[in-house]
Amino acid sequence: MRRGDFDAVYRTGKRRSSAHFTVFFRLNDLPQTRFGFSIKKALGHAVARNRMRRRTRELVRGLRQEIPAGWDIVIHPKSTLARAEFAALQAELLRVLRDATKPPQ
Repeated sequence: MRRGDFDAVYRTGKRRSSAHFTVFFRLNDLPQTRFGFSIKKALGHAVARNRMRRRTRELVRGLRQEIPAGWDIVIHPKSTLARAEFAALQAELLRVLRDATKPPQ
């Protein structure tokens, strides 16, 4: 995703939050779902932020098949991500993403 795609998600998308993540999402007209990650400088020095980014990417890699196609999703991890168990993070992120991408009723 590029800067304009991030801006479009923030401007016209919706948001869901949990204990460890804030997820912004919007429909796109593409046959795949695109993910973006944004880690604030307030969360720590570069090494800590890069570790959060790698951890979040690994979470998404494991859940990619669970998420329907056609979404732009930007994930903002919170500071609690660094201390949480990986399995708990995976379950929480899956719950948030399923809630965000479920079809309207």
